[in-house]
Amino acid sequence: MPAFLPDLSVILTFALAALVLAVTPGPDMALFISRTMNWGRVHGFATVLGALTGIAIHTSLVAFGISVLIVTAPAAFWVLKIVGALYLVWLAIGAIRSGGGLLVSRAAGKQPSFAQSYMTGLGINLTNPKIALFFVTFLPQFVSAADPAAAGKLLFLGAEFVLVSLPVVIAIVLFAEWLTTTLRERPWVSKLLNWSFAAVFMAFAATILLAEGRK
Repeated sequence: MPAFLPDLSVILTFALAALVLAVTPGPDMALFISRTMNWGRVHGFATVLGALTGIAIHTSLVAFGISVLIVTAPAAFWVLKIVGALYLVWLAIGAIRSGGGLLVSRAAGKQPSFAQSYMTGLGINLTNPKIALFFVTFLPQFVSAADPAAAGKLLFLGAEFVLVSLPVVIAIVLFAEWLTTTLRERPWVSKLLNWSFAAVFMAFAATILLAEGRK
């Protein structure tokens, strides 16, 4: 068995944990839905690809020990969380302003490029404390620090997380596309969804900022 391959029990346990995180509502899930409803499945999948790239980056940081700096330097992690909260506020504003790019109606604003949708997905996961905390604090629990193959196993688990998440995010994008087709002719529903997305992003931003304020 290759040295980078964890035990089967570890693989199965981690798969369950990854599935729970994947189906937990969060700003990334709201973003996948809003992008798809606005610009179609191509941009929904572009956003997903960006988010999964963010996961790959988090995994690499953990595997090669760079994320230890965040854990040992609380100020650095605090900055990450504040940046994440501000990014969510920016997305919330974009959801309700004219031509903000998150509106359900395609005619509301200029269509973003594939690269822009990708970078939006990348940004929301790189600044998402839920993802950062999962990989910095939880992922290392599945390997031993004394294991010479620890880095390889961490990378394997990161790839496993992506594979487990894929069916979930693909289903989310396809559902959002179906929902758009069903509701596009009802303007009041579109407006309600825009404000709902804004509320989701603002709620997560407030949670982050208030949690920091209590410390």
